[in-house]
Amino acid sequence: MKAIMEVHDLSVTTSEGATLVWPISFTLEAGVPLTLLGETGSGKSLLAQALMGNLPPALNASGRVIIDGENLLEMPPQQRRRWWGRRMTMLPQEPWHALDPTMRVGAQINEGHRLVAGLEPAAARHAMYDDLEGLGLADSEFKLPAQLSGGMAQRAAFAAARAGNAPIVIADEPTKGLDSARRDDVVRLLAQALGSNGGLLTITHDIAVAEQLGGTVMIMRRGECLESGSAETLLKAPQSAYGQQLMAANPQHWLARHQHFNPADDTVLQARSVSLSRGGKSLFDNLTLNLYRGEVLGINGASGSGKSSLGDLLLGLVKPDAGKVERAPGIASTRFLKLYQDPPAAFSPFWSLGTLLHDLCRLHKLSWDSVPPLMERLGLAPDLLERRSDSISGGELQRFSILRALLLEPVFLFADEPTSRLDPITQQQTLELLVELARERHCALLLVSHDKALIDHACDRQLSLEAPIRG
Repeated sequence: MKAIMEVHDLSVTTSEGATLVWPISFTLEAGVPLTLLGETGSGKSLLAQALMGNLPPALNASGRVIIDGENLLEMPPQQRRRWWGRRMTMLPQEPWHALDPTMRVGAQINEGHRLVAGLEPAAARHAMYDDLEGLGLADSEFKLPAQLSGGMAQRAAFAAARAGNAPIVIADEPTKGLDSARRDDVVRLLAQALGSNGGLLTITHDIAVAEQLGGTVMIMRRGECLESGSAETLLKAPQSAYGQQLMAANPQHWLARHQHFNPADDTVLQARSVSLSRGGKSLFDNLTLNLYRGEVLGINGASGSGKSSLGDLLLGLVKPDAGKVERAPGIASTRFLKLYQDPPAAFSPFWSLGTLLHDLCRLHKLSWDSVPPLMERLGLAPDLLERRSDSISGGELQRFSILRALLLEPVFLFADEPTSRLDPITQQQTLELLVELARERHCALLLVSHDKALIDHACDRQLSLEAPIRG
């Protein structure tokens, strides 16, 4: 088979000399998908950034990355950027970093078809409409990215990145936050983009994605490749102990929860006959529910079904079309909190995480003594406090989001896809810890997920938004 990219001893180090990705070698073959699986913080995304040449300034890549006889790591930055979108493209893990927040979604996709692929204006428009229709975004042409759900933004970023038809595609968590139907759609699109002559490197923690793509799978941990092989063989019978643990932690293998929650007369929130619509679509109608201290209520449904909107309504971030939401009296508003689906939007990239947490403690007169034990329980290394939000993995940043929220002793926590960025092992551990801490602290937890198995495992009650909720 034709080698479309050859990687030799590629490593990533910090400016202080610490190694984050140990020397790794592989060949990306035309028509054969290569999928990287591994825990959060294992170096998968750093590897992708090194291949594209967009590592943060404090990190350095060494080794050789050969495409068409040229070593990308020796190219001047300007020459390498000219390849972006034309010779190779990256579907980023964070759609908010890839989309222009001031530009309509359709215009961004159209621009790629015109300026990168070189299509005439009429052909570019037709291509843009086809992309939107194929990704279930037909009504989003004139929306801004902030008006999209996380899953919708991910699909829009996919369309914009693929507009130039680059033969090499690096997809970093391309199905993060998507329900199973949309996930399968994106996998099909990736396979179509690959064809028989293209190269596809996919980074994911979703084992189902690796199974559907097939080809070759590499399992990474702590910056090293533990094993690699055909997807069919490796995913059924991994040889490494970590690989076996990773397969066993798939949410499909979790046990459903059989715990009866008996609420005391300690209501935190009440929604009374609330209705909400977006863009002319009714999300729910005449919905009534109570939330109690220590209870875990799960919300599941397809991308764009209104899961996030319901949580925002309960927090008072959006107003209902009808009905009202009442909070328990005498509780500070800062104790009704949200864990965002996309934590990069909630952290400043200009300051270290330690500085941001110290500022939080000063602002709310909190003791720093609470931070180290929470970091330990969340599996966060102390040295991460010295780094900025854009230089750690999405999963690590999500756990910092949980840490920051818990410091404020919430009575209600709206967790919007809180583990969507995490590998199966870390996801299971983090979710169980989040539920445990909510119980300990008598905090009502509203848990949003598109994963039914996850909701079954974690929650006392469930509410599905697959269809408009009435009464």
